[in-house]
Amino acid sequence: MKTLLIGLSAALMFTVAPTAASPAPEGGMTPAAIDAYLGEALESTGLPGMSVVVTHRGRVVHAAGYGNDSHGDPVTKDTPMRVASVSKSFTAMAVMTLVEQGKIKLDRPVAGQLPGFVMADPRAATITVRQLLNQTSGLSDTTVDIGALESATSLADYTSRLATAELAADPGTRWAYCNVNYNLAARLVETASGLRFGDYLRKHVFRPLGMRTSAVSDEVVKPADGHNSIFGAWLSRPELPAFLDESGSGGVITTAADMGRWLILQTGDGGPLVKRESLRTMHTPVKIRDYGMGWGLDRDTGLLTHSGNLFTYNAVEAISPTTGYGFAVMANSAALTDDTYAIMRGLTAMSEGRTPEQLGGDRQWFELVLAAITLAAACLGVMGVLRARRWAAGRAGKPWWRVALRMTPVLLPVAVLAAYPDLISFLMNGRTVTWAQLTYFAAPMSIMLVVAAVAGALTAIMRLVRLR
Repeated sequence: MKTLLIGLSAALMFTVAPTAASPAPEGGMTPAAIDAYLGEALESTGLPGMSVVVTHRGRVVHAAGYGNDSHGDPVTKDTPMRVASVSKSFTAMAVMTLVEQGKIKLDRPVAGQLPGFVMADPRAATITVRQLLNQTSGLSDTTVDIGALESATSLADYTSRLATAELAADPGTRWAYCNVNYNLAARLVETASGLRFGDYLRKHVFRPLGMRTSAVSDEVVKPADGHNSIFGAWLSRPELPAFLDESGSGGVITTAADMGRWLILQTGDGGPLVKRESLRTMHTPVKIRDYGMGWGLDRDTGLLTHSGNLFTYNAVEAISPTTGYGFAVMANSAALTDDTYAIMRGLTAMSEGRTPEQLGGDRQWFELVLAAITLAAACLGVMGVLRARRWAAGRAGKPWWRVALRMTPVLLPVAVLAAYPDLISFLMNGRTVTWAQLTYFAAPMSIMLVVAAVAGALTAIMRLVRLR
């Protein structure tokens, strides 16, 4: 998901010398030109670190790391990073390899192929595997207990916890982005193959492609902690605990070097994993939404893309069916916006002979505004407490409803804070957002709101005390 709010950062990091493979097919898209752009992008966005790969048809044009990891070591093209929902394209690929083997039927109900999958809604019996991958199953965060699912200990346990869940729509009639779809698909891979999901990916996706530093478990490949920006200071933090290990919706850990091999597969003919027809199936969007199977179509640019957003990591992958270019940008940080997408768009512009738009500044200015509002709220709270006696004296003997009406403005931040997670969930089209999550990527906004609510509450309390 791409958020609309922006934050502040000021850390400028060191650039790691890039390691480029083959020269770019077009003169303007050279390793040196890409490196110069990415160095400027790191400085202007203030990201603590990022790794990037650019491919063109059958070869890597440029792969490099920039900035530092959470331990202060340079990021390189071989630095493992979480790629969040970019994982969905890998899960779709795993499913399609089993479809070609005849072990999974794409257009038959999941319930008949996945033991233990039962929901309270009878319509769930008709959900097909294709609908899971297209995100048209009817599953939605609004009708599923996401909190209970995130505490699952395995994909089998995850699946069993859906027994009381309902659908938000008839299967095939509505598109809704929901991680449950891809975690069910990962469990289907396990039951169809007889292997744990991570083992299947390693043996039948990562290994054939030469992706030696990729996994879906941090016990296999350990990424460094990511970062959050707190009013300009990047704070290293462990990823928020959730169902990440073996997750089909967002568990993949990989490197820029490995993503280069993945992009080459996607812009080629599908070998050595699947046939060209299967690749085309995954890339083709459904009629009701510009989304295929782990890939979305950007109609403005013609790119096939997928973003990934965790709470301390951001990532994006993109391929151009027209030019044959592939791009992956991964950052070891998360804030109120995702700069990886903007950087990818800049690389796309270069590949098409255009000048990239200037990056950076928006996030920094927005978070500066949040900091200013936070400071102003604190000052107003102090003034409100100190002037409570004067305020009360001016309203002595007034009707209670007039006093209550004058108290409303200072209590408004309290009301907003009480509804905060639900409000953000609504703004994110029904995606479930928890209090814990809002202390990560949205920390500056959350701090601002808490300070404003505390200031308002203390002012109101002192006014009532003085009135009595």
